[in-house]
Amino acid sequence: MYMIRDLLWDSHSGEGARTVGAPGIFAGKKGGLTMRGLWFVLVCTLVAGAQQSSNSAVQTRIIAMEKAWNQAYKMGDTRALDALLDDQLVLINDDGSVQSKAEFLKSVRATNSQEQQVAPESMSVHVFGDTAIATGVFRAKGVEGGKHYERRERFVDTWINKGGKWVCVATNATPVLH
Repeated sequence: MYMIRDLLWDSHSGEGARTVGAPGIFAGKKGGLTMRGLWFVLVCTLVAGAQQSSNSAVQTRIIAMEKAWNQAYKMGDTRALDALLDDQLVLINDDGSVQSKAEFLKSVRATNSQEQQVAPESMSVHVFGDTAIATGVFRAKGVEGGKHYERRERFVDTWINKGGKWVCVATNATPVLH
């Protein structure tokens, strides 16, 4: 099994006898790193850096969209919600019931609650290519049926990139009881 140091550095002794591992495939005749080996390291570093930068941009975008979702929900803005949610959305409510996008948007229009606050307390986003998973806790405060309420819920939202546009395809929220 090759180790990274064996791939990059010549580990032959002065007499040419092998002391550690397999031959260094990027080693020069007199030892040390060859130009090909340097290019390999440089390309790997750039690719890893570009991937991290790309993931960071996606994470920032998803967090902004999550906040926009909270704001649109608070304001009852079904047009904004429609743009954020995929037509095939699967929404699992805290009572275990399932709603489609159309059912969810209809419930937002018909609600008699007045949301005063819908805001994330914590959130993290993990990116897997064209899929991003947002998890966290949000707090909601408002008035429903003349009664004040405050609740915290832990959520998991699944976002996919469809034709260059990120949309949420699945969401679940569970009450945090303590």
